[in-house]
Amino acid sequence: MSRPERRLNLLTGDWVLVSPQRVSRPWQGAASEAAVPERVVHDPACYLCAGVMRAGGVRNPEYEGVYVFDNDYPALLPGQVEGGSDDPLLVREPEAGLCRVICYTPDHSLTMAGMSPGEIEPVVETWTAQFTELAARADIGAVTIFENRGEMMGASNPHPHGQIWAQQHVPNEQVREGDRQREWFAAHGETLLASYLRRELAAAERIICANETFVALVPFWAAWPFEALVLPRRSVTGMDELTSTERAGLADILSRLTRAYDRLFEVSFPYTMGFHQRPTDGGAHPHVTLHAHFYPPLLRSASVRKFMVGYEMLAMPQRDLTPEEAAARLRDLT
Repeated sequence: MSRPERRLNLLTGDWVLVSPQRVSRPWQGAASEAAVPERVVHDPACYLCAGVMRAGGVRNPEYEGVYVFDNDYPALLPGQVEGGSDDPLLVREPEAGLCRVICYTPDHSLTMAGMSPGEIEPVVETWTAQFTELAARADIGAVTIFENRGEMMGASNPHPHGQIWAQQHVPNEQVREGDRQREWFAAHGETLLASYLRRELAAAERIICANETFVALVPFWAAWPFEALVLPRRSVTGMDELTSTERAGLADILSRLTRAYDRLFEVSFPYTMGFHQRPTDGGAHPHVTLHAHFYPPLLRSASVRKFMVGYEMLAMPQRDLTPEEAAARLRDLT
């Protein structure tokens, strides 16, 4: 590929402009020294470390594994509230829900890339238990499990942790993805991501790593330079449908992918990662496939990042490095 083309994101319906001829353009934008964090196993000033008093006045237990608690500063609040607006130009309605924090380990110095598959597996088990619990609630329509890694992605604390936001309504991205998956399922009798994964496995050019149960790849329509999609080989609608073998396989893929990220520029790689699963409104949703998105911002080095500005904000996403080249670079590091 040597000339520009646009590629369709099958999950959202958005187009992405790929411009490989720009990959060698000179860079005079922002750059900074990549910080090398000091290894600190326990930080008494960290409100996520074991035994430390949090800002809300609650002291963390001396936990030894995965620890979950309700966020002290939640973006959502429980309880149904009446209200809303009939104004067609100023539309609003109440939103209820809850937010939780998941500390992956008491070791303050680790990231997911520094954890073994065996250490990540209890995190996957906790995600599954949390999804199962929240999905059973009548007041919750969607559960979003995610992690912001690194200051560049707005992480407010370096301790290895993620979040769960469970809410009354299905949020925008899941609605868009759900609509596209439903249309494909109705037309083809197979889930969209099962069809797509079969095509990617046959081509093999965008695969990063794989095991018997999960596959990590750079999607054909990737907008971020080293974006990744993690897919199950067996189409399931949520984590609660995974077998113990599949949960272990997911932990293995997460370990291999995040380690490859860190090796790419020899830095603790920042990213936003999150899982999309079926809505939790009690419906079957057979068209939905569980999957995880990784959106890392780094572009050329540990200090040069991709910014979604200008044309990206006003028109459509654009990338220079092709998804195929990005996948090859990551694949060589797994």
